[in-house]
Amino acid sequence: MPSVSKVKTSFVCNECGAISPRWAGRCVECGAWDSVEPFQGSDTEGDDSSRSAIDGVSPSAAPMAEISPLEVPRLPTGISEFDRTLGGGLVPGSAVLVGGDPGIGKSTLLLQAFSALAARGERVLYASSEESAQQVKLRAERILGEMTSATRDANLFLLAESSVARITNEARRVRASGLAIDSIQLVHRHDADALPGSMTQLRRCCMELVQFAKTTGTVVMIVGHVTKEGDLAGPKLLEHLVDVVLSFEGDRHHAYRLVRASKNRFGSTHEIGLFEMTGEGLAEVDESALAAANATDARPGTAIVPVMAGSRVLLAEIQALAVAGFLGSAKRKASGMDSGRLSMMIAVLEKHGGLRLADQDIYASVAGGLRIVEPAADLAVCLSIAGAHLARALPPATAVLGEVGLSGEIRPVRALDQRVAEAIRRGCSTVLVPSGQTESIKRHGSAIVSIRTISQALELLSPVARMN
Repeated sequence: MPSVSKVKTSFVCNECGAISPRWAGRCVECGAWDSVEPFQGSDTEGDDSSRSAIDGVSPSAAPMAEISPLEVPRLPTGISEFDRTLGGGLVPGSAVLVGGDPGIGKSTLLLQAFSALAARGERVLYASSEESAQQVKLRAERILGEMTSATRDANLFLLAESSVARITNEARRVRASGLAIDSIQLVHRHDADALPGSMTQLRRCCMELVQFAKTTGTVVMIVGHVTKEGDLAGPKLLEHLVDVVLSFEGDRHHAYRLVRASKNRFGSTHEIGLFEMTGEGLAEVDESALAAANATDARPGTAIVPVMAGSRVLLAEIQALAVAGFLGSAKRKASGMDSGRLSMMIAVLEKHGGLRLADQDIYASVAGGLRIVEPAADLAVCLSIAGAHLARALPPATAVLGEVGLSGEIRPVRALDQRVAEAIRRGCSTVLVPSGQTESIKRHGSAIVSIRTISQALELLSPVARMN
């Protein structure tokens, strides 16, 4: 008599994917509230027809020495900055999740990438659940312009649909090598008793799209919206399911955009892509265009810092403003940097730099809409704040590098030689560096000035006339 599988109900957390045998208002693993939902599974042991081995991987265990390495093929889009972020191009059968603020350019990036693939003879399907096919075509004609060709028009398919089943069926019908979903928040399954955008719909639709990518070898690119905190909307499980997670960063009020990989199973997560939003869509940007325009000027409240952007070095300009506060409540505002880190640097300047900033409103910003998260910019932040407060400036064509410790010491930074070489190549005649690393960059000679403490760095600021 054949065994009958017994269906049992378990509970899964939409944030971390943890499974528990009973419901709880708060996940015991990640601590998220109201994230636990029921799902049904089978407790039948043995063969599970719903599971399948990944292509090229044996379903049974084998010694590593007996497993041959897997060659990962690529589909270059022809957009070099985008391909750089992906690790050389799109991998067939992979699922890519692209997140970013509304209006940042996610749909534009996917449309340009798929248009480039279509122009090279690849059949691709762009499925929009937010716009009609006519609206997508109008946008394509606007942003692509001269890229329009008979080959592209014949291989780029547009579909206005929100049903995930119909979308995947159309992708099979046209034999698409690439499928774009814009966006996952509006796609739904008819058999899921939940509204589009709910946790249940998001999870099930994403799982179906990932399975479709793995079984057909189709590249699936999924657009995901973000919350007001900047995180991808929906359960954290979405990021676990896909192969690549890209974040589209930048201020919509600035022209520059950065594409950064927070997860990449087929390449490095250290590379970024640089773009500029124009009237004709996204244009690739050379890193030299992001160099500080006034790097050779002596201005109070500014400092130039070479920051690492993947394997490249960008010259970023830190700007600061210090004004007398009112009503005894000083403000600290940061743009393009961590506000907590800014408060720490202000405290170091007060304790070890001898500056009285408790009654000062401090504003610090990274020019151009860039965002800096590495501690190598600490010294530049300190000198820009001190310069703004004292009306003093660093010597012209000076770059600054160094992490500032809470005791006022200047600590080493990574990739120092690469940063210094790039700063000198871009026109900087002087580079302030941590004293403990001068031996590794002595080849740069007189351009190097070693700094041991924050008080020593403040002595390099020179009085200048206040700017009106």
